[in-house]
Amino acid sequence: MNVLLGVSGGIAAYRACELVSLAVKRGHTVRVIMTSSAQRFVGTTSFEALSGQPVMIDTFADALGHIEWAKWASVAAVAPASANVVGKLACGLADDALGTTLMALPRGRRIVLAPAMNTEMWLNPVVERNLRWLAELGRYDIVAPTEKRLACGDVGPGGLAEPVDVLAAIEAAGG
Repeated sequence: MNVLLGVSGGIAAYRACELVSLAVKRGHTVRVIMTSSAQRFVGTTSFEALSGQPVMIDTFADALGHIEWAKWASVAAVAPASANVVGKLACGLADDALGTTLMALPRGRRIVLAPAMNTEMWLNPVVERNLRWLAELGRYDIVAPTEKRLACGDVGPGGLAEPVDVLAAIEAAGG
């Protein structure tokens, strides 16, 4: 299966490396798109080494690259999905490589979102609404975050789901 993985900003971005490694070991081909915020936490070299594929970080490096990558994907996922990315998707914004590629994904292809954020952000009514809007579209599968001690020191929901659980959701969504 061809897995398109978006990685957005947040401390949980490093766990996406484990997700890529697990997916490749299961025989999937993985291409990663990183937001500029994600690049502050993990470098592109890590994902290129783990996936054996190039990493997309710039929509304009190849004018039609986002279209090609969208058509290539059997399924897409965003892990971690920050509150910012969830909000952009809910509003149909496509202002970076990840957004433009997800908007170009052919109809019928599923998108798995694995949110990760501070507990108060996760419980914010706007984030809750945005996730509900996306789920109601029938195209998005949400993998709820775990409850744990977060990097900020808070204890509560908001931790990225275990990579093995995210991968199971991706495999289920990809057919």
